[in-house]
Amino acid sequence: MDRTVYTGCYGNAEDGQGVGVWRLDGATGALHHVQTAPVNSPSFVARHQNGRFLYAVCERDGFQGSPDGAVVSFAINSQDGTLAELGKVRSHGTSACHLTVDPSGTHVIVTNYGNGRVAVFPVGANGALGEATHVVQHEGRSTHPDRQHGPHAHYVMFDPSGKYVMVCDLGLDKVLIYHLDTKTGHLSPADFAYAQISSGAGPRHMDFTPDGRFAYVVNEVGSSMSAFSWDADRGALVYVDTHTTIPVDFHENTSCAQVRVHPNGHFVYGSNRGHDSIAIFGIDQATGRLIPHGQTSSGGKTPRNFTLTPDGAWLLAANQGSDSIVSFHVDAKTGTLTEAGHVVHTNKPVCVVVV
Repeated sequence: MDRTVYTGCYGNAEDGQGVGVWRLDGATGALHHVQTAPVNSPSFVARHQNGRFLYAVCERDGFQGSPDGAVVSFAINSQDGTLAELGKVRSHGTSACHLTVDPSGTHVIVTNYGNGRVAVFPVGANGALGEATHVVQHEGRSTHPDRQHGPHAHYVMFDPSGKYVMVCDLGLDKVLIYHLDTKTGHLSPADFAYAQISSGAGPRHMDFTPDGRFAYVVNEVGSSMSAFSWDADRGALVYVDTHTTIPVDFHENTSCAQVRVHPNGHFVYGSNRGHDSIAIFGIDQATGRLIPHGQTSSGGKTPRNFTLTPDGAWLLAANQGSDSIVSFHVDAKTGTLTEAGHVVHTNKPVCVVVV
């Protein structure tokens, strides 16, 4: 089936850059441009569960004279998926980089990479965001002298049960775990407040298997993938194993960016910026252990982001360095990726979301 795709990018609204709206041909994997909603550097977007609203974090700092970034709200046209801006709020941190909508649809949670803050915003009746109800400041550092001199909250998502908020902090080598009080909009640490990642790894993004049994964290600095089992009753991540995402004989500069689990729960993918590839792993269904299946070229340079369609048939790779989004067919039996022959060119794509 055809689907709507939203993309984020680095660029200026005055230059015609912003959140892209596309139509994905479910039969061929081809993308067709529909609209660009102008906004400055919308580095990540998230759609509300009701399908009526979309939110974007603006990674450019300096919103309304503050040092912070912004969060933009859009109304979605139900006929064609196009966007109309509803308003902006301050992100309450620098270099706002990711966001998610809570399962009840009442709040949006934003991570700010620059100073390691996590902010919660209420969703109004018309979809626009109100002022932040809570801002959490992460504290600490880890071992890398350049990348981990302080906290860098990079990614936020809910676990499959919807009870826990998971935040990857690259600067602390931790996945922090919270509860969200939807009545007050406040975050509180869970009983198992964090999972420790190996020193200097730099956890960036994560994803869960559809059955909620396992979670996978891609480590930006260490160019590796870490596997965990997930105890939803206790809210605890239990370490399983870690594998490199690059060939052992590759020694040039590279870093990881995105991780996605295939909808069938049998494969997990991670992107390498520098090696410019998508790493493919099988998932041991009993233990969650990673089974390396090598790497496939991302079809461009610097694959900052990629996503899988809900049916698992297509992978769309956003190559920031080559201004391109490349479509791949996914073999659901082997996990293999094959370029479909469809490439669209758009300015510095850094996020791609299929709905």
